[in-house]
Amino acid sequence: MARRLFPGAWLRKPHYAQCDKYKTGVIDGSACSSLCAKETLYFGKCLSTKPNNQMYLGIWGNLQGVIKCQMEEATQPDFGTDPEPRKEIVLFDKPTRGTTVEKFKEMVYGLFKAKLGEQGNLSELVNLILSFADGNKDGRVSLPEAKSAWALLQLEEFLLMVILQDKEHTPKLMGFCGDLYVTERVEYTSLYGISLPWIIELFIPSGFRRSMDQWFTPSWPRKAKIAIGLLEFVEDIFHGPYGNFLMCDTSAKNLGYNDKYDLKMMDMKKIVPEMNLKEIIKDRQCESDSDCIYGTDCRTLCDQSKKRCTTEVIQPNLAKACQLLKDYLLRGAPSDIHEELEKQLYLCIALKVTANQMEMEHSLILNNLKTLLWKKISHTNDS
Repeated sequence: MARRLFPGAWLRKPHYAQCDKYKTGVIDGSACSSLCAKETLYFGKCLSTKPNNQMYLGIWGNLQGVIKCQMEEATQPDFGTDPEPRKEIVLFDKPTRGTTVEKFKEMVYGLFKAKLGEQGNLSELVNLILSFADGNKDGRVSLPEAKSAWALLQLEEFLLMVILQDKEHTPKLMGFCGDLYVTERVEYTSLYGISLPWIIELFIPSGFRRSMDQWFTPSWPRKAKIAIGLLEFVEDIFHGPYGNFLMCDTSAKNLGYNDKYDLKMMDMKKIVPEMNLKEIIKDRQCESDSDCIYGTDCRTLCDQSKKRCTTEVIQPNLAKACQLLKDYLLRGAPSDIHEELEKQLYLCIALKVTANQMEMEHSLILNNLKTLLWKKISHTNDS
């Protein structure tokens, strides 16, 4: 049975909490029955280390997946500190009893407008959410299903997954129960590297660890295909129908790939709507630029005259992606493209949001990199 697999109270808490609320009629969703009644949704290996943000490999019937339990306030600012655990007393309190479906649609529309602005077809996005919220597919959204959907929509990752569900590099959503949700399984859960016991990690110098990570990677043509996937994902979130999204933790541990070497985003919690980030950061007090960092690498400048952070993020997603890919792609690259590849990657890393004609440069560099890589691997079995 799922809940016997792990020692430690904090590991058991998410699904116990969900099931308590499901059994008392507070929440419902397409995964609740399997998790709490039939017990056919099993938790496997834990992929995370923080009790307020849990991710597991899992099995749902005969399907493999990834189970995510978000135990944090999703909308609070993150300026380099760990979020506080969410207060249980305010969880699943909306919508309230007596709320009509039309009123709930207005709530969801208002949330999208606040996060995304008047971009794209928000009404279509609302209908997509209502369709997903109808967990038992009976053609109506019950109050417990609506409470689950509303809680999920507070999570940046879930919102982005819904928007990008038809995109190749976004894992498919399989189901939910409260704000626990299940996505498709990704075979390889980091871009590169080898997992070591934490006690050994303590004694390995960071520089040597970075070099060691690059030893444990696929063959170069397969790395090139994975890299193309990351470049395509950057395209997906760059000024799409619902605006621009910013990657604020561009890390190898947030990227994975399947057995065909197609990139899949493992963790999208720190990919946020640009409009939303500007609202969060605009009133941030600062003494220096180092005070104006959201997540790990969404940086703005400190206006010294006002002692406030400016709202324009300096480095675009593409530049951060290229920084991540530089060593990954150059190590083992074929000699006939090594020089040109290095040149394109450094041009890419140098991109700045404030540069004139940035969007044109962005498209040109992105297309040049994709073309260079595809030409080299298109004749191989790895493509």
